[in-house]
Formats: sequence, C-alpha cells, structure tokens
Amino acid sequence: MPPTAEVGVFGGSGFYSFLGDVEEVQVDTPYGPPSGAVAVGQIDGRSVAFLPRHGQGHTLPPHKINYRANVWALKELGVKRVIGPCAAGSLKEEVRPGEFVVCDQLVDRTAGRKDTFYDGPITTHVAFADPYCPELRETTLKTGSDQGITMHDRGTVVTIQGPRFSTRAESKWFQDAGWEVINMTQYPEAYLCRELEMCYVNISLITDYDVGVAGKSAAVSHEEVLKVFRANNDKLRDLLFALVPRIPSERNCPCGTALQGARG
Repeated sequence: MPPTAEVGVFGGSGFYSFLGDVEEVQVDTPYGPPSGAVAVGQIDGRSVAFLPRHGQGHTLPPHKINYRANVWALKELGVKRVIGPCAAGSLKEEVRPGEFVVCDQLVDRTAGRKDTFYDGPITTHVAFADPYCPELRETTLKTGSDQGITMHDRGTVVTIQGPRFSTRAESKWFQDAGWEVINMTQYPEAYLCRELEMCYVNISLITDYDVGVAGKSAAVSHEEVLKVFRANNDKLRDLLFALVPRIPSERNCPCGTALQGARG
C-alpha cells in the first residue's frame, strides 16, 4: 500500500529536501505520468505529499507540464488540501520582488492545455468564480504575517502560455487591466484541483517586475528570476513549514462540494 497524505505541495525541490525521512512514490494516472515521483513525509505530524511541477531538475517548461496527471496523483494519495507556491512577476510597482502575494483571482491567457477531467459523456460545468480556497487563503495570510513576511492579501494572477515572457504591449495590457501578478503555471493547476474537489491556495513569490512596470525598461531575464527566487527560497520554505501544521483538519469551505449542481 502506498503512503497517504492530507496536504499536497507543488513546487521546487528546495522544499522537500528539508523534510528528512521521505518515501518516494510512483503514481500511475489515467492521464499519463506526472512530472515525477511524489515524495511523502511528515511536518509536525501532518502527512505531506510533494510533487515538483517542473520535474526533477526543472526539465519541464510550463506548457509541457502534465497538469492533469499531477493533480490526479495527489488525489490518489488522499490529498484534500493543495498549496501551490510559484515564482511570479509583478505588474504593479507596490508589489515588490521578494514579497509574497496570496492571490484571490485568476485570468487564463493560455492556449491548448488539457484543462479538464470531464471530456464527456456527462457534461460537467464547475463553478470557478472564486478560484482559491478562502479557508486556506486566510490561514496562509495569518501564518505569513506572524512570521513578519510582507504578504499581499489579494491579487489577480494572469497566467500566460510561456515559455516566452510577455511583449511590452502585452505587459501594458495586463497592467492597464489592473492585475497584480503574472505567471505561467496557475492555470489549469488551480482549476483541476477544483474539479476534483480539492482546496487550493496560491503563494506567489515575486521575483521581478514585468517589463515596463515602475519605469523598468529592461526585459525580464530567466537568470534574474532564478537569482531572486533562490535568495528567498528559505523564506518560502519556512512559511510552508509553519503553514502545514496550521491547516484545519476539517474543511469549512465550499471546495469539497464543487461538483454539487455541476452536472445536468
């Protein structure tokens, strides 16, 4: 019997390398292989399943990630709560590199990604007006605040296809719309969790200003993104380790009943 977990985390290997005693599990899914083995360990008595969304060694670009397999793998292990930390760019001057945004809204600008488990024959329309779990968002914000981390308590993340960064015209379009964060992986990851009635919270670690923000004329570079992310990785890891034990065991949110009324 494979191990089970109640909390799942998508992210980079900098997280689970600190878990200590972990068991790696290969999970078969109807949608093909996930990004890698799932590492299951303990944080303060809570069982946590970790899956690197980009694969070991960051080998999968955003548009090549098998999001359905990744989410299904966590569900197979019993996960009901999912934390989705990610590197992201800022679209507003007041949202600074090194700070965190706990997003409350999402805009999808991707194309061609497999983004549903329900291809028929039963038509299923899942509500997604509020993409992120309100209970997990509240717990995450309180935990970060208690640790003295600068946490923005709301923000809209626009998910672009990648792997390229935005043009200046696209970035201005997103800024003019009033959105705060830009990223390449939040969709369909967050929505697929909703389809399987799993809670999902996003923690965006701001690594850069998108081109044209705050008078920045230089183009975004992958090298600079990685530099800022690595400089703040310990802060993110500490937040995750403090957050997991605080997550309520019982869910008091609508995520677990997302399929009610979704099928005609």
